Amino acid sequence: MTLLWSIVRFLNGCVLALLLVQSVIYLWQLVVAFIELRHHRRGASRADPWWMLTSGVALPISILVPAHNEEETIVENVRSMLALHYPDFEVIVINDGSKDRTLAVLVEALGLQKIERVWHADVEHQEIRALYGSPRHPRLLVVDKVNGGKSDALNAGINLSRFPLFCAVDADSLLDHDSLLQVMRPFIEEPEEMVAVGGRICIVNGCTVRAGQVTDIALPARPLPLLQSIEYIRAFLIARLAWSRLDAMLIISGAFGLFKRSAAVKVGGYSHDTVGEDMEIVVKLHRHFRERDQKYQMRFVADSVCWTQAPETLGVLRRQRTRWQRGMMQTLAKHRLMVFNPKYGPAGTLGMGYFFLFDIIGPVVELAGLLLVPFSFYMGEVTPHFFLAWVALTFTYGVFLSASSLLLEMMVTRTTRPRDLALLAMSAVLENFGYRQLNNLWRLEGIWQFLTGKQGWGAMQRTKFRKSAGT
Repeated sequence: MTLLWSIVRFLNGCVLALLLVQSVIYLWQLVVAFIELRHHRRGASRADPWWMLTSGVALPISILVPAHNEEETIVENVRSMLALHYPDFEVIVINDGSKDRTLAVLVEALGLQKIERVWHADVEHQEIRALYGSPRHPRLLVVDKVNGGKSDALNAGINLSRFPLFCAVDADSLLDHDSLLQVMRPFIEEPEEMVAVGGRICIVNGCTVRAGQVTDIALPARPLPLLQSIEYIRAFLIARLAWSRLDAMLIISGAFGLFKRSAAVKVGGYSHDTVGEDMEIVVKLHRHFRERDQKYQMRFVADSVCWTQAPETLGVLRRQRTRWQRGMMQTLAKHRLMVFNPKYGPAGTLGMGYFFLFDIIGPVVELAGLLLVPFSFYMGEVTPHFFLAWVALTFTYGVFLSASSLLLEMMVTRTTRPRDLALLAMSAVLENFGYRQLNNLWRLEGIWQFLTGKQGWGAMQRTKFRKSAGT
């Protein structure tokens, strides 16, 4: 009993210490994100996008759209890309061995014909079966290739791209018309050192889409995507902004990221041995430049927006979150020498260290803490009053962080409707009662999948974008 009492006390202490440290880090991120956003807003001019569009300083961009079984959204996605306000770009859609009518609907809707094009195999990928172009859309190239996964499709797009920068965009996503101009700004400010820039991801569920553009911004009508909306706001407007300012950003969302092509080629493009290819290529870039003691920069731009579909069922959301966890663990395992290693700067000590402590160790410790609650009550280590006070404090703090992210949202958009703010505020409260705990369980499931060697993405259901009347 003495030994058991000691173990319970030790584990309870670990749980409390971990939660306290995490709470302090969240508050620190909030302060850093606010400073970064204020700095950005003061330095940005409303004329910047127009100046970049007309001055000739914006570099050409190749937009890469990997597509696998995306017949429901791919045409709207391509139209969105072709309608972007940007001086010089090309759109490369990579049909990665789709089993549905993804290629067929593109051929029918855009008048595609088979073409020939010279390209060089700078990075590895599966066989390309055919290339398609359209006289009506000279910026567009469609690649039909053997299935190899998202990373393999992106590598094929890199090889076929002609421009110094490439932008990876998911096939179920849409870009705002000036998103490329916004995300290009760091490359103009630091043309030599900038290697990657990430944009902000917003949820398109509930919005109205016309001709590939979001014409009416609205919150999702269903509860699950609505809860994800506040989660995305907090993740991008607190975490990404903070890590960007601290030079410790390890993830640029696979739905929207701009990269220097030459840098991506130097690290071998996207890796095939992880389902978290978006995180892995960013970590690989950090490692490459740090090991060679070369100056480089990566940034996050809050007002460069990509709209993406959020899962609307628990089953699809579960597969997404377990895959994210598995991909993160694969990346950390592959680059474990970077964890807490000062040789790799803030990316190793802060970024990798944070993911290791709070995304791998954290869920396990929290589960152990929950399992120990009955023992703690039985042994008198935790009283009911203390437990209830701690739970109340934890939920209150979570609501405070979510509400603070809404303030940052208002700083970025300045157009959020009062009704939407009220719904988001309500979601910020409700997500603490079940949704966060469910996500924690899925993270544990992702850890188990990694340990047992599970591979693959799992099925991800797509739905058509909501269109305005008459379109």
